[in-house]
Amino acid sequence: MPQLSVIVYGPNAQGHLTELLDTLEAHPLSDAEIIVAAVGDWARETAAGHAPETIVVPLPDDTGDAEARSAGAARASGRWLHFVHAKDGLPAGAPRLIAERAAELDDSVDVLLLDHLTTTWQSAARPSRDGRFLAAVGRAALPLDEAADLLRLTPLLGNRALRREFWQAHERQLATDDEPLAARAALLHAGRVACLNQVAYENRELRPESLPPLVPEDRYGLIERYEALMPLAKDRRAPRVVLYDLMMRDLVRTFAGENLPDAVAREFFRRASLAAVRWRPERYERPSGVEGVRHALLEEGAYTKYRAFQAANRTRRAARKAVRTRKRQVGAKLRDQQYRRALSRPVDPHLAVFAAYWERGVACNPAAIAAKLAELAPHIHPVWVVSKDNTALLPPGTDHVVPGTRRYWEVLATAKYLVNNVNFPNAVVKRPDAIHLQTHHGTPLKRMGLDQIEHPAAAKGLDFAALLARIDRWDYSVSANSHSTRMWERAYPARYTSLDYGYPRNDVFYTSDAAAVRAARERLGIAPGKTAVLYAPTHRDYEAGFTPRLDLAELADRLGEDTVLLVRAHYFYGGATSPLTGLRRSGRLIDVSSYDPVEELCLAADALVTDYSSIMFDYANLDRPIVVYADDWETYRTTRGVYFDLMTEHPGQVARTQEELTEIFRSGAWRDDSAAKARTAFRRRFCEYDDGRAAERVVRRVFLGEPEEALPPVLPIEDRTPAPTPEEA
Repeated sequence: MPQLSVIVYGPNAQGHLTELLDTLEAHPLSDAEIIVAAVGDWARETAAGHAPETIVVPLPDDTGDAEARSAGAARASGRWLHFVHAKDGLPAGAPRLIAERAAELDDSVDVLLLDHLTTTWQSAARPSRDGRFLAAVGRAALPLDEAADLLRLTPLLGNRALRREFWQAHERQLATDDEPLAARAALLHAGRVACLNQVAYENRELRPESLPPLVPEDRYGLIERYEALMPLAKDRRAPRVVLYDLMMRDLVRTFAGENLPDAVAREFFRRASLAAVRWRPERYERPSGVEGVRHALLEEGAYTKYRAFQAANRTRRAARKAVRTRKRQVGAKLRDQQYRRALSRPVDPHLAVFAAYWERGVACNPAAIAAKLAELAPHIHPVWVVSKDNTALLPPGTDHVVPGTRRYWEVLATAKYLVNNVNFPNAVVKRPDAIHLQTHHGTPLKRMGLDQIEHPAAAKGLDFAALLARIDRWDYSVSANSHSTRMWERAYPARYTSLDYGYPRNDVFYTSDAAAVRAARERLGIAPGKTAVLYAPTHRDYEAGFTPRLDLAELADRLGEDTVLLVRAHYFYGGATSPLTGLRRSGRLIDVSSYDPVEELCLAADALVTDYSSIMFDYANLDRPIVVYADDWETYRTTRGVYFDLMTEHPGQVARTQEELTEIFRSGAWRDDSAAKARTAFRRRFCEYDDGRAAERVVRRVFLGEPEEALPPVLPIEDRTPAPTPEEA
């Protein structure tokens, strides 16, 4: 019998289950077993892909938390059970801490209480306030009546372990989807409790706006929770007083903080008042000050008086706030006035605004969608947002606006469709009958959005509150693969609809023929018979600018005259004294840093060399060799944060030094069987929805309103035919 059964339960909410299981796998413990009560296919597949000794209990999508916990516990053989929700985390070594503390306890102890951390969607892990209660008990095992303040611990099942026989005896009373009810009921049923004053759990709070909305009547559940708990403490003075304190605090805060419809508010107040009177302990002393007044009015059932008291407090707060607000409102800009006037006009159902890469021009997924829109829905007029410096680069006849101009604000205010691969400015208002389509511009290897909070180098200058406001405008989010879908839902938690259609910009990799490949190479000046290697490194947050990590002159010399390097970077050595000048003149190095579209570079290249750039995911559609040059992987992974280990899930050969990179090409390993095998697995995972018809699916669904079942289905990857290689062309 193992000392501990860790029971992971629930759906793979926003992709967090993978991280949790990785932690457990990285720190195995001989005296513990891992059971995953996996709700839904993705949770089951994720669990099955981890350590073979993990016990997986597959459950249907609609399985509730209580049922999932029971299913996992039924398979457990450990002396103690630790229930861990799939959205939450475990600090390294937590199961060992719990198992070692549990081994010290005899069977008179039913519940072991732990400390925890809390991570929210907008903040890194912060310590709980529970430590002082745990420390007060120390190592003793006590009846709850002698340590009633333990009821004040955050009511999570994850911050307590339950003895298995205790769970079995009280499963019916604890089998509820209301976790705070189950957590506190476990304490009230326990014979004796013990504490571990060390952090052994991470509670992850998901953004409410990413979860199904609550209806006002759901607030009654709080009263019902305490109505279920209070009878368990009815004849126990100390627990009853603490539980009553908690009940009154929660009732008052909920009533004060929730903007409930009047009918719901009155009913909530009525029920709360009855509970306050029914369960008030004898000789109970109300708190002093404002809180005491609130308690008295609630017990009295004085709804009108309570509302008047609230109104007076709000008036005082509002007056102070008004002074601050007036200062910010002084000197309102003409732009705002114009925009507000435009917002009063009807939405134009035949107007679409497109933007890409912070107004750089016609590019990426928005460009591919706009092209397909012209074919399938020519009645919708596209207008591009383009910075003043880039207007000269636009294709002839492109209708466009420059940011900040009067027409710019007019089209943003009246367009039915707003399409971008980044975000529109904070000032843009989401009109109810407008549709915002977020196309993104890559597959996430590095941490994005809210996941950057824990990585200061990546998050510098990022306003997370403003980010949340921007993503709340999204109606649709385009995705190239299920990995991206999950990571977008995690990094950008909101109520948009994910469109698992593929990236429209990658359609060209399946629709281009040999003539298109030859034309791309001719435009770049690549002579027939030459091997073109595209080198496209990514930006690093810990560097002020682009620093070439390769000696490109030496690399070109070692690879020989039959190889051409296409170098796409932010900037690199320039001027007449550059060691690359001669290579440029000879045609053995071509600076393509400003060349658009990048998809043409991919079509022209025989192979890609990159580090951590998302171009690898797009290029993999071509089923051509990819070499990862990762000389600073550990630094990048630590500084920026990543979603998976590229060193083990790579798309081909991996080089850690320039010498290794050179040898990979000179030996032919860049296109050998092992590289092809890795690329096949990579394509299957990250080119999941890209089949050449992504733009069509997006236009038909978003702009033409066609139902999901009427859209062209995604072709299986084995049935797709990428564009021919340069050698074939």
